[in-house]
Amino acid sequence: MLIGVPKEIKVHEYRVGLLPGSVRELTTQGHAVLVEAGAGVGAGCGDEDYLAAGAEIVADAVSVFARAQMIVKVKEPQAAERAMLRPGQILFTYLHLAADRTQTEELLASGAICIAYETIGSAGGGLPLLAPMSAVAGRLSVQAGARCLEKVSVGRGVLLGGVPGVMPAQVVILGAGVVGSHAATIAVGMGARVTVLDRNLDALHRIQSQFGGRLQTVYSTRDAIASAVRDADLLIGGVLVPGAAAPKLLSREMVASMPSGAAIVDVAIDQGGCCDTSRPTTHADPIYVDEGVVHYCVTNMPGAVPRTSSFALNNATLPYVLRLAGGGVKAALWSDPYFLSGLNICAGQLTNVAVGVALDIQVAAPELAIAAI
Repeated sequence: MLIGVPKEIKVHEYRVGLLPGSVRELTTQGHAVLVEAGAGVGAGCGDEDYLAAGAEIVADAVSVFARAQMIVKVKEPQAAERAMLRPGQILFTYLHLAADRTQTEELLASGAICIAYETIGSAGGGLPLLAPMSAVAGRLSVQAGARCLEKVSVGRGVLLGGVPGVMPAQVVILGAGVVGSHAATIAVGMGARVTVLDRNLDALHRIQSQFGGRLQTVYSTRDAIASAVRDADLLIGGVLVPGAAAPKLLSREMVASMPSGAAIVDVAIDQGGCCDTSRPTTHADPIYVDEGVVHYCVTNMPGAVPRTSSFALNNATLPYVLRLAGGGVKAALWSDPYFLSGLNICAGQLTNVAVGVALDIQVAAPELAIAAI
């Protein structure tokens, strides 16, 4: 198969879909890889590294999209990239369609076969291709939140860990999944007072067992959230419904009840955000103030640490790329229901129920859609 790796063009996105080591795995199995010049620079990989791994370097994204049978990216295709997709071409990347009607409609119109990293499942019930970036985002969320609390960021001037004689900050984390557990690791490590809320009692038991008395766990209800946020210096939104729009757990009134200068880091912003006051921001302009609270809602947080993120992502995605390249999309998806769950759009048909519900678009059974190509 001929595989293409374009340079990411989302604002301040420096990750890369395939690293040289991944390219070598593909080329040694007889596949060809096109890499746009400079695609790996942000992750510390030069064109010469890709050439040594057997890739062909091409001048621009137009050449990549025009020639490749499968496009491997990191973030959702931007408008210029969507315009270059063609019928039957495979797109393998993060999509987050539930919060993006325009992207969904344009991908449907393209006729491409679009497989989303974030909805591929596993026998254990996890999301193996979302987990590594959730871990990175969870850890970064506390770093970002700590900066938001600084006075130069219009925050309330609170140090997360405090100092002897001064109470540490109160950190509230919504969600005890991958994002929440990794956010808790950093917040606890920095000495903050941490409260984690979730409706999954098993998840709360796991995180309580991991940290013991160093944090508190609370079963999540509207009243529990309202009570917790009133004293929160920093709130981390880490909730997830696979493929669906994020539930709005924090109302505008709850945000207004937070201390003036407190901070919210909404990691769920990729799926629309879990706060009524959240709106997407970029690394170039990451924060804004609403209801007196500093909001950080960057949609590609792991892009700030592209080397770590690219390696973590490639470790997870490479086996799937090899399966798609080796057996073709139909064989790869048809033989594995968990892989098939990653199919979001297939030749003009939406195949993800959660996205269909969020956007009120008719959904086709993925088994039938993939069988028809």
